[in-house]
Amino acid sequence: MLKYALSLLALALSFSGGLFAASKHGTNPIYPSYTGRVMAGYQGWFRAPGNASGQGWVHWGRGAFNDDTCTVEAFPDVSEYEKTYDSGFLDKDGKPIKVFSSADAQTVDTHFRWMKEYGVDGAMVQRFFVTTNPRHRENSVRILKLAKEASKKYGRALVVMYDLSGARKGQDMSKRLIEDWKYLVDELKITSGDGTNYMFHRGKHLVTIWGLGFVDRPYDLQSSNIEKFIRFLKEDPEYGNCSVMLGVPPTFRTLEGDTLSDPKLHELIEMCDIVSPWNPGRFKLDGTKETKDALLNLLNDRVSKDVKFCEEMGVDYAPVIYPGFSWHNLLATRNQEAPFNWGPRLKGEFYWTMAHTMIANGSKIIYVAMFDEVDEGTAIF
Repeated sequence: MLKYALSLLALALSFSGGLFAASKHGTNPIYPSYTGRVMAGYQGWFRAPGNASGQGWVHWGRGAFNDDTCTVEAFPDVSEYEKTYDSGFLDKDGKPIKVFSSADAQTVDTHFRWMKEYGVDGAMVQRFFVTTNPRHRENSVRILKLAKEASKKYGRALVVMYDLSGARKGQDMSKRLIEDWKYLVDELKITSGDGTNYMFHRGKHLVTIWGLGFVDRPYDLQSSNIEKFIRFLKEDPEYGNCSVMLGVPPTFRTLEGDTLSDPKLHELIEMCDIVSPWNPGRFKLDGTKETKDALLNLLNDRVSKDVKFCEEMGVDYAPVIYPGFSWHNLLATRNQEAPFNWGPRLKGEFYWTMAHTMIANGSKIIYVAMFDEVDEGTAIF
């Protein structure tokens, strides 16, 4: 009887807390739903000596930027950037090759302008677990602020995507993630304002958590305590009442391949609103009819079954598409080998095949990887 009474008291207190704790989020979204939209991942991690961040070469090269340290697969067209930096490389005509820094406001402004001009609805700005440590926040927060300004200027949607890369084995991530989300809401006002351009889904602000269920990750689904963070985002009366998207391996449904064989993953998915299987580096074409037919057969079967599975789970399906894939130079700096141009773009044929097949099999949401990642040859600019 005492246990029953205490349960009733706790329930009453939870309801009273919800009544008196006002939500800190804005209302009347420009983007009320992800359904029917295309969002792109945004890394914003490129730096160059002399840029606004005070950092040197970051993500263009490993510590430096030369033949031995280069970590990118392509050089960007910088003709529309106001500020660029000498890479130290020369093109075939002997002219200096220039690159950009993501830390410059004009870079981020240009990227979001392109999103508007080319029909990309907005960006999921990556927030890596290491940057949730207050000691490492400064540069990542700068990018998020610039993205917030540019997305508002060009009417693009904005979403925070927590990338769990960098978390350690056995590490409880929940406290750091919860405190960081509070910081973004309180200090950056990331979800504030009437008529906000922060994307909603199912009537609530959308937050993405990427990197759950992969076999090659040092953390697992239990000790990471990620469930606590999901519940916080869903249930907290001030900072919560959010929709949640989970980034998972492509074989999440069967718990096979590079997916942990842990049914806990399905429990976490069912708690959320969207599941997003990570496909980059898994599929490719080589320009022959045989490989295209094989890819279509594989995707038609997998995606149709994924969509049905998600419908039964009560979650939406947001598959990841990408224009091509190559990480030859990146892996070379890790003393590993990978063929250059592993997944050729074929002048857009592969990208179109991925997008068309996902939509034809029932996907109403598309996530593109990535807007700006030249490291793995997936950038769409």
